[in-house]
Amino acid sequence: MPLPTPAPRAHLHTRNVVLRGYHREDGLWDIEAELADSKSYEVEMAERGPLPPGGKVHGLAIRVTVDDAMVIRAIASSMDDTPFGECQQGNAPMQQMVGATLGPGWRQAIERALGGVRGCTHLRELLFNMATAAYQTIPAWRERLRREAGQPRADSGQPPYHVGRCIAWDVDGAVVQRHYPQFAGWEPLRRKSPPKP
Repeated sequence: MPLPTPAPRAHLHTRNVVLRGYHREDGLWDIEAELADSKSYEVEMAERGPLPPGGKVHGLAIRVTVDDAMVIRAIASSMDDTPFGECQQGNAPMQQMVGATLGPGWRQAIERALGGVRGCTHLRELLFNMATAAYQTIPAWRERLRREAGQPRADSGQPPYHVGRCIAWDVDGAVVQRHYPQFAGWEPLRRKSPPKP
């Protein structure tokens, strides 16, 4: 269902964010993210001069290379369009994320390594969502390959990571009952969830 019709308005700003996942020939995975900010009107940039409508205020990209456990093995970032030359200083600290895992504690790991003036706000924002993109890329592809090979689903006795972490995947909800009935009402997850109103 689309959003309701808005009140009359003028378009001023666009932020485009794109995330992509890749399986590499060497068995590792690349997750890439791009961010572009633009205005619909000419902007006088303090240090770059006039920026025409649609010109990039920010043009940033990150590539993280991860293994099957979603541990970062390499990271690269680029900042082609920034308001200030000093913004480029945000690239080097990104290397502190090598060895971090795109999983539980991801946002805290980003804040510890790159929070505040230790890193770039916009690169941090991109990193936040890269864990979700990795999760959408890696397990789904591995599951497809498993099915194509005729292998049974692996059973660790634990629910998949997403169960109990979203309104649709509530352990007491219908989706879990339909797709993972063995985890319906899963007590360890229920204890970690906030109380229901």
